[in-house]
Amino acid sequence: MEFSGFPVAALDFYDDLEVDNTKSFWDAHRGVYDEQVRAPMVALTDALAQEFGDAKVFRPYRDVRFAKDKTPYKTHQGAFVGVAPSTGYYVEVSAAGVRVGGGTYHASGPELALIREGMAEEESGKRLERILRDLGRGGFDIGGDQLKTAPRGYDKHHPRIELLRHKSLLGSKKYGFEPFVHTAELLDRVRQDWRKLRPLVSWMSEQLD
Repeated sequence: MEFSGFPVAALDFYDDLEVDNTKSFWDAHRGVYDEQVRAPMVALTDALAQEFGDAKVFRPYRDVRFAKDKTPYKTHQGAFVGVAPSTGYYVEVSAAGVRVGGGTYHASGPELALIREGMAEEESGKRLERILRDLGRGGFDIGGDQLKTAPRGYDKHHPRIELLRHKSLLGSKKYGFEPFVHTAELLDRVRQDWRKLRPLVSWMSEQLD
């Protein structure tokens, strides 16, 4: 399948799923999910695979074993290209439209320790600051979960304490409902933005290697 954008029906599907997140709705609309959501996502990530690597297109089912929210289905379809532990590129479609991102998420304790060592070190820490500054100027939002205090072993007055407080660090950009998300142009947009995110992903990979 050649990628030609996410149909309007894909966004409408998630609009409806947010209202009726039940097995009966899912069973009645499974064909819409397969054809209008999953198939375009697979086509998009397949088209990007030669440059970035193979993607994991996530399953639509939520793990509700330990969750208070027992709704069975995810209200978005994501795909992730991993290049290092907990690190890589991301794309998602949902009722809110399309967004892309890249960085490190859900790092383990040892992985996070390695990343923080790189943040604290003068040369690599300043390089990361430049990367994030360039991404911010390029229209990316910089975010991720943070500790409220300094991580153990680091001075709260460290010049990069705001970075060191991060438990995850991501650059992301929302395309929302821009007309191009429904066309083949979306492929070029994602490719360009993943290229812009490559310095951040590469920096993270270097620390974890």
